[in-house]
Amino acid sequence: MYALGKFVLKKSPRLRLSSSVSCTGVNSYHSENGVYGYKPRQQRRFQVPKEYLDERAKQSNFYRLVEAYRTHGHKQANIDPLSMSKPSLLPELQLSNFGLNLKDKVRFRGILFTQQDEGIIEEAVRFLSDTYCDTVSTEFNYLETEEEREWFAETVERTLTEPLDDETRKMIAVEMLKSQAFDNFLAIKFVSLKRYGGEGAESMMAFFHEFFKLCASDDLKHIILCAAHRGRLNLLTGLLKFPPEKLFRKLRGLSEFPDMTRCTGDVVSHLISSTDLDIDGKSVHFTMLRNPSHLEIVNPVSMGKTRGVMQTIGEDAYGQDGSSRWSDRVINVQVHGDAAYTGQGVNQECLAISKVPHFEIGGTIHLMINNQVGFTTPPSKGRSSRYCTDLAKSISAPVIHVNGDNPEMVVRATRIAFKYQRLFRKDVFVDLNCFRRWGHNELDDPLMTNPLIYKIIHNRPSIPDRYAEELINANILTRENVRNSVENYTAWLNRILKESTEEAPRQRDYLTGRWTGIKQAEANVTQWNTGVELSLLKFVGKKSVEVPADLDIYPQVLKSHVQSRLKKIENGNALDWSTAEALAIGSLLYQGYNVRISGQDVGRGTFAHRHAIIVDQSTEAPFIPLNFMINDQTGKLEVANSILSEEAVLGFEYGMSISSPYTLPIWEAQFGDFFNGAQIVIDTYITNGEAKWMLSSGLTMLLPHGYDGAGPEHSSCRLERFLQLTNSKENEADSDDVNMEIANPTEPAQYFHLLRKQMVRDYRKPLILIGPKILLRHSQAVSSMTHFEPQTSFKTVIGDDKVKSDDVNKVILVSGKHYYALKDYRESTENKNVAIVRIESLCPFPIQELLEEIEKYKHARIFVWSQEEPRNMGAWSFVKPRFENLCGRQLKYCGRETMAAPAVGDGQMHQQEAKEVVVKPFAMK
Repeated sequence: MYALGKFVLKKSPRLRLSSSVSCTGVNSYHSENGVYGYKPRQQRRFQVPKEYLDERAKQSNFYRLVEAYRTHGHKQANIDPLSMSKPSLLPELQLSNFGLNLKDKVRFRGILFTQQDEGIIEEAVRFLSDTYCDTVSTEFNYLETEEEREWFAETVERTLTEPLDDETRKMIAVEMLKSQAFDNFLAIKFVSLKRYGGEGAESMMAFFHEFFKLCASDDLKHIILCAAHRGRLNLLTGLLKFPPEKLFRKLRGLSEFPDMTRCTGDVVSHLISSTDLDIDGKSVHFTMLRNPSHLEIVNPVSMGKTRGVMQTIGEDAYGQDGSSRWSDRVINVQVHGDAAYTGQGVNQECLAISKVPHFEIGGTIHLMINNQVGFTTPPSKGRSSRYCTDLAKSISAPVIHVNGDNPEMVVRATRIAFKYQRLFRKDVFVDLNCFRRWGHNELDDPLMTNPLIYKIIHNRPSIPDRYAEELINANILTRENVRNSVENYTAWLNRILKESTEEAPRQRDYLTGRWTGIKQAEANVTQWNTGVELSLLKFVGKKSVEVPADLDIYPQVLKSHVQSRLKKIENGNALDWSTAEALAIGSLLYQGYNVRISGQDVGRGTFAHRHAIIVDQSTEAPFIPLNFMINDQTGKLEVANSILSEEAVLGFEYGMSISSPYTLPIWEAQFGDFFNGAQIVIDTYITNGEAKWMLSSGLTMLLPHGYDGAGPEHSSCRLERFLQLTNSKENEADSDDVNMEIANPTEPAQYFHLLRKQMVRDYRKPLILIGPKILLRHSQAVSSMTHFEPQTSFKTVIGDDKVKSDDVNKVILVSGKHYYALKDYRESTENKNVAIVRIESLCPFPIQELLEEIEKYKHARIFVWSQEEPRNMGAWSFVKPRFENLCGRQLKYCGRETMAAPAVGDGQMHQQEAKEVVVKPFAMK
């Protein structure tokens, strides 16, 4: 990390852009060299062996039959453990369609991947039925490349016939029996507990047992997993070695955090684990992410967390030598519920970003816990497609359906999925068809709504018992083995429950590892020196627009961006918004921090103001000047132009933000009000992730806001909603420990200090930054270079230096760009009796600074809050009680009247309102 106090100008290497463009697939990002966080993929070369092609040509009818099974076999597979009827025979698989008879002799080589080279059709049909129509079925013939389709067919046909060794069979039986014993134990000891147990889905333990072993054997170092509540506690206390005493403490209604922790906590079904697992002598770090009860919203967070870990360890395009691939050492696993995966739109968004530059993570392995019911809704009423995994087809991801009654096939399905992800680094789905032994929770009676299916469930043996009986009959286990496994595990749980006490010591498991040195904000107000030396500011400013000599730059960008910025830096007295942003980001990069800015069109900026990426007009190659300021630069800027999504992308950025405190993640909405597409992420993670789970985040949200006549959907960032979500108090002063910060700055220097403060302080808080639109190019919304220098910092309140305090009889309080309209009107009327005070920080509410400012105006008797927004929106309802309770003055309102929509759509009506909200505050008595 570079020290600002020891700033030395270094000669930058001469940069050259390649004049050729290498398109390597549908996701080509214009440049054959890539940019930080993305490098193009070389297309894999594959060719089916000529002898295979010749054989398929000679026996075309037989080959068509085999392909029919590979394509349609899943439709008559025995994958439902509760099936009340046998799947009907498919016309697509009738031999008469292919001109074949059962006794016809055929060659298998090159067509079927079996141990036989030849045989008769009857043998082939038997093999195909066992492979594609039994307790495992697959969907893969829509895969994009011939290599993938050929590989999948061969792998399925070989893997499903591989025998499992007895030790593996014993282990999965024991793990399932322990899972069942755990549920029985909790049912007895905690009768009224909604534990959302794994009963009916115990085969998931076979999946995870095999998956963990495969990860270790492939030298993976990090597993990032997200899951809902179903079977969560079973997995935690079983394979993940979560201490049961911590669980029992939680079940007694106590916190899992140390007593001094300022934390409100969460329910028991949201417990997590972050631990090192010893798997076959290898250490693998496992992280199960926190999740709210909003199903599936954790998925993009897990993807962002995975990407963040990849950045920390320097994987793929984050690395120096470029030799690694995404997911070489980190793998993402998502566990879904069938009804939620179909119903929640965030899943489509997650798949849509899975291969997008700056969002790719090398493929996710998806496990579908297919209960075949959503609360009380059966599949026939819960979706319009055949399978709950049909969304996978949108990105051509293969699906392996498996009957949960066959744990051994679950193991084989896991192996196929793992091999596919490791080879192709793409998403793959395992659809574990199972059931829910009880209702939505253990206190819910499912017979009220699903009587037929639950009569089957209640009259059949459990999956662990059935599989144990199978191994007993095969002389692999004895009844004594089974009894001892269950009794010993139950006795162990009983002993820990008895020995566990409410006073048991609890170690702090947050703000450790990469977060060491970061602390919880304290109940006081701190000020941070975020200024930067003048020489470094000028250096960064110039470097922010320096491009290679051979880059064909767009003339308008050259004139209005590059040359204009150089002139502003040289003069140092009229720095605009985008320049302030570049100085903030560039100085952080110079110090060794990383910065990531994400959102729709963020490279250029919605309003064509940022130009963080300069695009070569001849090659479309992107160039990011701030990444080439000095030799051996460690801090990097990642510019992630996102898909047209808010929910998944914001969730992804939150996941990035919790992975490391040394990356500043910024998400910019195209227009401020578009954030509401991601409301669940805001409500369940950003505003209270620290309060519930002790997860610190420095995520910054930029929300362009302002009433400029753009209509109801392009005017307001719904400031009032964010203010309502804070834990700011109306009757006492706020401090650093508010749940998030909300600022509405009016000057570029203020924006500069806010961004830098996010990184230089020793705690992390989300920042909601009400961003400008017209202020981006407003002639008055500029800052002098002196406002960026050392010993300067963010001003929570900006007073009025244009009037004499003794002449003031009215004070107008304002926040944001509305200030400039009020200022211009006051100047036009030559009013000397009204002071305009800007509140730049809304949360924490700057009561001390505000008191100091209004105390200057001894003769002021009228205090007015002026805003552009309607009365029921904006900051009015937030500011009024705090000002009156803590400043002891009455505050009057002036702004638009109460409205249903944020703004009018008629231009003339807007002009009339805009004039009224500026004139009225000065006329109020």
